[in-house]
Amino acid sequence: MRLDPVTLEIVGNRLTAMTEEMCLTLQRTSRSLYVKETADFCCAFAGLDGGFAAYPGGMGVSGFVGLNVLTAVEAAGPLEPGDVIITNDPYRSGGLATHLTDIQLIEPYFHEGELIGYGWAFIHCSDIGGRVPSSLSPVNDEIFQEGLQIPPVKLVRAGVPVRDVEALIAANSRTPEANEGDIRAMRAALRTGRERLAGVIAQHGVRTVLAAQDDLVAYTADRARAALASLGDGTHRFVDYLDDDAVSGIPVRLSVTATLSGGSLHLDFTGTDPQVAAAFNIATLGRPHAWITTRVLALICTLDPGIALNAGLIAPISVTTPEGSLVNPVSPAAVGVRHASANRVNDAVGGALGLAAPHVLPAASSGLVVPVVVAEQRGARQNVQVLEPMVGGTGAREGADGVDGRDSGISNLSNNPVETVETEIGAQILAYRLRPDSGGAGRWRGGCGLELTFRVLGEGSKLLARGLERMCFRPWGVRGGGPGAPTELIVNRGTPHERRHYKIDVLPLSPGDVVTLLTSGAGGYGDPFTRDPEAVRRDVERGVVTREAAARTYGVVLADGPDGAPAVDEAATRAARAEPAPLTATGPERQAWESVFDTGSVDRLVTALFRLPQAARTPRRTALYSAVLARLPEGFPRTPPTSGQAEDARRTLAAEITELERAAA
Repeated sequence: MRLDPVTLEIVGNRLTAMTEEMCLTLQRTSRSLYVKETADFCCAFAGLDGGFAAYPGGMGVSGFVGLNVLTAVEAAGPLEPGDVIITNDPYRSGGLATHLTDIQLIEPYFHEGELIGYGWAFIHCSDIGGRVPSSLSPVNDEIFQEGLQIPPVKLVRAGVPVRDVEALIAANSRTPEANEGDIRAMRAALRTGRERLAGVIAQHGVRTVLAAQDDLVAYTADRARAALASLGDGTHRFVDYLDDDAVSGIPVRLSVTATLSGGSLHLDFTGTDPQVAAAFNIATLGRPHAWITTRVLALICTLDPGIALNAGLIAPISVTTPEGSLVNPVSPAAVGVRHASANRVNDAVGGALGLAAPHVLPAASSGLVVPVVVAEQRGARQNVQVLEPMVGGTGAREGADGVDGRDSGISNLSNNPVETVETEIGAQILAYRLRPDSGGAGRWRGGCGLELTFRVLGEGSKLLARGLERMCFRPWGVRGGGPGAPTELIVNRGTPHERRHYKIDVLPLSPGDVVTLLTSGAGGYGDPFTRDPEAVRRDVERGVVTREAAARTYGVVLADGPDGAPAVDEAATRAARAEPAPLTATGPERQAWESVFDTGSVDRLVTALFRLPQAARTPRRTALYSAVLARLPEGFPRTPPTSGQAEDARRTLAAEITELERAAA
């Protein structure tokens, strides 16, 4: 460390404040609902190595603190003052962009002709072209379907906008005015950063600012290692699943082995399924990318709440991500719905680290982020808006219930005010509330999911809901806690025209249709029959647990008190708790799935698949699973098999794996 601690603290706070002011500038001058209200954006200051030396605390998307701008900078060529680089290409930007709707701007900051760092801003744009409105669909099977790919190029050259680039972007979007407004807001944010950085240099000197870049990151790295060292050494493995790939209907496995050693952490994703012919792949390029390290960053910040947000947080983390896997796909794999897989990575990493620190890590969160998009026709143009970025709750942990209706596991997006939504799009919000009985039961209850119900008003409207997950495999509980309720998507619920959907691409809607999305609840922690009956009574009074569930799941019997409010019937509760009800931590669906597709067999399967040429993996995997699933009841694993069906399927699986291993040898 080259700077004294006092100077480092002062300069670090100045740089962090600078990034926060950049964020405020961007949000207050942005055009689209998803930026100005939902806050799917961020700004930061990167050092000369491309890593973020200063990052805002509690503003914008916090999980991207581990990204790096250097690959994009080098690809754009020699830089001069006044340049601004634009890109949205995950592969050509080195993973800086994570899907095409995330537009990145980078401005080199100079002082007296010397490069001293980079300003960075990103926004999630409403539409960047592609096959569907809002660009993103789970069934896209290559990135070319997801919109305009912008390699790192100069949007502004020496202070002069490159009009050809601007025209190209505008011509490839259904929402060009909104995109233009948001890009101008990013440029304003970068200008704010440049001006504020000049003020820091004027007060402290350019050498101090350059030294602070390294020292801030190094100091955070030391504290991050100390936090991880407190967990002790050891190796722990956890497996979790995406419900399916939206194309084949076959679940997708994520496996992570976490090795803690002397304050370092290695995450090995060997055993994770190959990349899919759908949009769930995460373009990490084999690096400890933000989308696969987010849970670790959250853990470090939990263990050390005073730690600064910068690139030092990922310094203790290394990864193994097999090339061609879901977490390290080969271009041109589609990546538009990568956040669904990132959620499951979060859960798997949390499950593995929870084995190391069960008193620190919570049960599974609801495990989904679903931007509910409505696209409507307005004359010759389409109006594309995100009604709400729907999430669920957070997992319960030792000593505390999960948070209801709020999950910042992979993002800290805000919800949109109902009044603003109804102004921007032809929809009437009928309900936006907590979902009763959705949180996993436990001594500490999992956070509840949400309900969003809205009526479509306009002609020619379409619904997109990318990121629908946990519709089959429920968020798991720990240490005796139960799973959360699964996600449901229903059109015209409770009417003769009711339709239930799983993952959707583009769902046409008629005027008057009522859409209901019920998000999954989070997992519970501990035996629910040991939960304080008074806590259960309060849950019933608040409406997050029904009386029936209180009796069935918690063994708490309630009667009407003198004032009509629920009161605990202590004698009936003691009797009910004398015979605890059986409870599976993962839910019946995962239990049924793993009764056939056990961990050891699937390890062999995945290993053999990776011996095949990349192009052969997906078709062979689909054929193998289809042969086994043909032996099981329709609707499996939601419909459990008989013992005979399960045994027949296991024999078929063993034979299919043996044949695959011969073919791959």
